[in-house]
Amino acid sequence: MSTPSDPGLSAIMSERRQLINLGYRLLGSLAEAEDVVQETYARWYAMSEEQRARIESPGAWLTRVAGRVCLDLLGSARARRERYVGEWIPEPLPARSEWISGRPGGDTADPADRVTLDESVNMAFLVILESMTPAERVTFILHDIFCHPFTEIAHIIGRTPAACRQLATSARRRIHTARAPAAPAPTLAHKAALVRDFKHAWEAKDINALINLLDPNATATADGGGVVSAILEPIEGATEIARYTIGITAVVPEMTLLERTVNGQPGLVGQRDGVTVVVVAFDIAGDRIRRIWGVRNPEKLRTWTLGPSGQDTP
Repeated sequence: MSTPSDPGLSAIMSERRQLINLGYRLLGSLAEAEDVVQETYARWYAMSEEQRARIESPGAWLTRVAGRVCLDLLGSARARRERYVGEWIPEPLPARSEWISGRPGGDTADPADRVTLDESVNMAFLVILESMTPAERVTFILHDIFCHPFTEIAHIIGRTPAACRQLATSARRRIHTARAPAAPAPTLAHKAALVRDFKHAWEAKDINALINLLDPNATATADGGGVVSAILEPIEGATEIARYTIGITAVVPEMTLLERTVNGQPGLVGQRDGVTVVVVAFDIAGDRIRRIWGVRNPEKLRTWTLGPSGQDTP
């Protein structure tokens, strides 16, 4: 096994962040992405030095192995999620200033463990990815997001390059179908203002204000994982969502709402006694909120922390 003085070690470990980013987009779970990276490196170091020396591009090899591991996990994840209590929502990610490690003691996470926040990790996009087959998801992410050629992807999923091209086309079709009709995309500032208004209406228990901020056909989904209380089925309609939102204050009294970045988009964090108890992501179209996702499963909130007086922890 390589030692810290091995000049090849830094090159191999420099791929870690790329692999974490790939794993999260493929699995929607940072914990599972970390497991994939560990397994990938374990397979690398299980080879002899001679075997490793014959690999022309270690980065490509690591990506290929990580992709295969993710493909296998995606297949088993479908069965696991059928047994999941309630709705399964991808693990929400904070902005860098709010990122902590899940390790005991709250040590600052290694920068290599951070996922780059862009359009390919916003909650709405990740939810669409969940509708894809494992092969579609791996092909689409590797080709359209990470720019890997179909010839390389074919080795990962065990299909021909032509078949991979068709899988990518099918995945893009799913995305196009799921997205709202073409309309001017609201700016981040506009989204943040709508989320702030939602927060104020929630705190004021103003049901009419909440209804006016929601699309009439809006949906709200919660994820408690059977660990904490949460609705088991999505709620549909602005009025029903507004009523449920106000009712949450009775279930989680003395909760402080804070405006935060969730998967690169304006969102809300609910904190009680210094502990994050819910992370809320929004999908906004035009001047209305059309989808809300509330993650309450504490196993998915391990990367969140808030400092004194609601300030981000450095």
